[in-house]
Amino acid sequence: MTLAPERHASTKPQGINPRLRVQSDTPRPQRPALKKSGRPNPAAHLTPEQIEGIGHELDALRKEVMDSRGERDAAYIRKVIKTQRYLEMGSRAVLLFSGVKVKGIRPAWWLGTAGLSVAKILENMEIGHNVMHGQWDWMRDPKIHSTAWEWDNASPASQWKHSHNEIHHTFTNVLGRDNDLGYGILRVDEDQKWTLFSLFQPIWHVGNALLFEYSIAAYDLELGKYVATKNRMTDEQKAEFRANRSEVLQKIKRQATKDYLVHPAMSAVTGSARTTLTANLVANLVRNVWTNTVIICGHFPPGISTFEKTSIEGETRGEWYLRQMLGSGNISGSKAMHVMTGNLSHQIEHHLFPDMPSNRYAQIAPRIQDLMERHELPYVTGSLWKQAASVYWKVVELSLPNKVEGRRRRDIVRLELKKAQQKRRRARR
Repeated sequence: MTLAPERHASTKPQGINPRLRVQSDTPRPQRPALKKSGRPNPAAHLTPEQIEGIGHELDALRKEVMDSRGERDAAYIRKVIKTQRYLEMGSRAVLLFSGVKVKGIRPAWWLGTAGLSVAKILENMEIGHNVMHGQWDWMRDPKIHSTAWEWDNASPASQWKHSHNEIHHTFTNVLGRDNDLGYGILRVDEDQKWTLFSLFQPIWHVGNALLFEYSIAAYDLELGKYVATKNRMTDEQKAEFRANRSEVLQKIKRQATKDYLVHPAMSAVTGSARTTLTANLVANLVRNVWTNTVIICGHFPPGISTFEKTSIEGETRGEWYLRQMLGSGNISGSKAMHVMTGNLSHQIEHHLFPDMPSNRYAQIAPRIQDLMERHELPYVTGSLWKQAASVYWKVVELSLPNKVEGRRRRDIVRLELKKAQQKRRRARR
C-alpha cells in the first residue's frame, strides 16, 4: 500500500444513495407484472407501501451496524493489512531463490508465486476495494482512508472510485446507465441488444479475465466512449481525457516497473531474475482471473435482474434497496473464501451497504435473506464453481440472438451479416 497523491476530483464513497428520499413526493405506481422483454418482474407483487417498509427496515439495520463499529472492526482490517504485507514481503524474499532447482523442480518459485498471488488478491479485494469504498474512514486513520489509498492495480484509484462508487453503485444493473453490466463488451442479459459483435464474446470473456486489471483501467478511462464520440467532443473534454489517459499510463508504468524490472533485478544477484519475472507475471494473472471470477459471480449469474432507465425515475430509497437486492448474487463458502473475495461473496449485502465494514456482511446476511424470503424475493446464491459455470454458459448462450418463435437464430445471424455487408458496400461508394 502507498499513499496516493492528493485528488482534486470528488471521490467521496457512496453509502445510502444521497439523491434518494425515503418517500416519494408523488404516489408510486404498482410495478408491472412483465418487463418490456416479456419476462416476469420479480417485484411485481410488492405494493409501494411494502417497498417503503423494506426501505425503513434496511435503514434501521444499517444504523444498528454502523453505530456498533468499534475497536474489534479496526483490529480486523489492521490484521488483514499486516498479514498481507508480511505475506508479500515473505513471498518476494523466497523468490530471491526461485531459480534454485531441487530434484528437478523449483520449490521456491512455486511457494513464492503462490504466496504472492494470495497477497495480491488480498490487497485488491479485502483491502483496496473496501478501503476505497470508505468502509474504514470512520477510524480517522490517514493510512487506511478512501481518499489516500492507492492500490496494486493498473487503474488509478481516483478513476476507479468514480466509475465504481459513483456510477455503478448508483445505477446498479440499469440498462444504458450501469456500464459495469458486461463492461461494454459482454451481453449478459436478454434485454441487452444483440449485435454481430456478441458472437465473439466467449473469446472476449476469457481475454478480459486474463487481463482484467488492464480492462478495468480502460473501462474506468472510458476509452470506448472516447473512441466512439471523440469527433463530437469539445476541446475541454479531449483535454480531460488526455489528462486521465496520462494518469493511467503512468500508473501502468509504475506497476510494470515494480513487478517486471525492480524485483527481477533484485533477484539477479542469486541468478533468479528470470524466474522472479515469471512469478510476478503468473501472480498477476492469477489475481486477474480470481478477481474477474468473483465479480461475474456477483453480477451476472441466472436470477439476477436488470432494469430499464425509466424504472428509476423518481426512485425512492426503498426502491433503490430493492434494485440492489434483485441485481446482485452471493457466493456460498468458507470464512477463508469470503476473505479472499473481499467479502464480495456477500454481494447482495455489499450492494445494499457499500460503506459498511466488510467483516460485518456475514453477520447481516441471514437477516437480509430472511427479509427477502418474507417478501418472496429471490436471494440468489450458490457455490463459486456453480455461479462461475452458470455465467460462462450465459456468456456463450447470449452470444447468439434471443430465441424468437417462428425464426431460427442462425437465420437472424445470417440476416445481420447480410445487412452489415450491404452497409459496407454503400460506404465504399
